[in-house]
Amino acid sequence: MSEEITKDLAAIGVEEIMELIPHRYPMLLIDQLTEIEPAEAAVGIKCVTMNEEFFQGHFPGKPVMPGVLIVEAMAQTAAALVMYSLKDEAGKKLVYFMSIDGAKFRKPVVPGDRLELHIRKDRNRGPVWRFTAEGKVNGKVVAEATYTAMIADE
Repeated sequence: MSEEITKDLAAIGVEEIMELIPHRYPMLLIDQLTEIEPAEAAVGIKCVTMNEEFFQGHFPGKPVMPGVLIVEAMAQTAAALVMYSLKDEAGKKLVYFMSIDGAKFRKPVVPGDRLELHIRKDRNRGPVWRFTAEGKVNGKVVAEATYTAMIADE
């Protein structure tokens, strides 16, 4: 994945993210967007803390962020990118997760990690967008996936 993402804005915080996508606690899994190249790429941040609800059962005494939630955080970053890119056209649209391919988990994500979610659009045809994503902690890839989403009316 290219490291060439231009900064379109100052970081977008959680309040603005909640204006872009409908997710709320405990399912909102991104804390900010630090970089956006409209309709092309973005970097989302998830600050992982021991206070996460899922750590109660995954796993007691050895907390690890579930891979499925890492992929969900990637998808939420992509959804925020899509809605940000559509601007006034976004209206009452939602971004629905359609498929996932090639998910790989290279290293556990644990409390205290700052998970960076690097996403890049591979292509879009009408309302269907395909993305490639990497999750990184301290510059090292911890997860990767390719997934498809559809933009639809609420």
